[in-house]
Order: sequence, then structure tokens, then C-alpha cells
Amino acid sequence: MADLKVLADAVIKGDQATAVEIVKQAVEEKMPSRQILEEGLISAMAVVGDRFSKNEIYIPEMLIAARAMKSAVEILEPILVKDGVEPVGKFMIGTVAGDLHDIGKNLVAMMMKGAGFDVIDLGVDVTVEVFVQKAKENDVQVIGLSALLTTTMPGMETTIKALKEAGVKAKVIIGGAPVTQAYADKIGADGYSADAASAVDIAKALIAA
Repeated sequence: MADLKVLADAVIKGDQATAVEIVKQAVEEKMPSRQILEEGLISAMAVVGDRFSKNEIYIPEMLIAARAMKSAVEILEPILVKDGVEPVGKFMIGTVAGDLHDIGKNLVAMMMKGAGFDVIDLGVDVTVEVFVQKAKENDVQVIGLSALLTTTMPGMETTIKALKEAGVKAKVIIGGAPVTQAYADKIGADGYSADAASAVDIAKALIAA
């Protein structure tokens, strides 16, 4: 029988092959998809996030774990949809216009997926117009704006202003190396995240508020 503790340990260690194998086994055994997600994947990423916040692991280890989780989720997703398992919320993320950096954005997207969010990743160099259009089309609850260059940070303020003017009700979290809580407060963001692990907690709190 598929062991979800072994699955969680495999994700934490970044053992992609074992994680995929156990999810496939669990699906074949008709184990409830919600149980696989919650006990095998969400619990694992919670441990990874906690260890990262305590500086017990660093970005490379976190990225490896997130990739293992992503591979497992890809197998599980169709089953979750078929079983009618509702996501925690709908999250959209992109790097603002003029910025091509994506490691931080990708990590946040994977952590959100691992936490049970339905994730829409717009990629890099995303214009204000695309953020507004996709937010409306997908009825998202939380939007993540990423920037790694000080020169592209003003794009965050422009995007937040445009989203509000367009009547988009989604909460906005911003993050990236040069971004601070003070800057988030200044431009009217709903949240600031220093790392991928805390982004998940902030998104959940904003949805629950």
C-alpha cells in the first residue's frame, strides 16, 4: 500500500522519482486524491517552508523539493479535478514588465501549488494590461508581483493602480530582492513577502480575511 509518509519524506528530500512513483501507486490503489494531496504533498511543503524560515535549508534545497512536489502534483491534478477537490484559492503571479528574472517567481508558484492553490503563472516581463486582463478572465483572489531590479519596481505601483482602476478585487502581494515592506505600504500592496514560504502564509491569510 502507498505510504504517504514516505511520499512526504521524498518531497522534503527532493527525491522526484520516489515521489512520482508513490503518487502513481496511491492513485492506482484508489486512495482519495485529497488525502494524497494533504498528507503527502501539502504537509511536506509545510515542513520545507518551516525549515527555510528557520534557515535550516536554503533556496537550492527548497527548489529541489518544490520540483519533486510539482512532478507529483502533475500526476495528481487530473484526479483532483475529477474528484471535485476545490483548491485553497486562485493565485496568479508574474514578473513585472522589463524584468526577466524568474527563479523567485517560479519558487513562489511551486510553493503555492504545493499548498493547494490553483496557480496561473504569467511568466516574466508581464505588462500592466496583461495582469489586468488575466486577473479579470480568471477571477483570481490573490496576485503576486515579482521584481528583481530596482528599475522595474515602479511597474508594481503602476500595476496595482491599474488593477484597482479596473475594479479587480484580488489582493496583491509583492516580492523580490530589492522590495521591502515599506515599499509595499507606499504603493498600496496588500502584502509583502520576503520569501516563497511566507508568501503562502500571506496568501492564505489574505483569503481568510
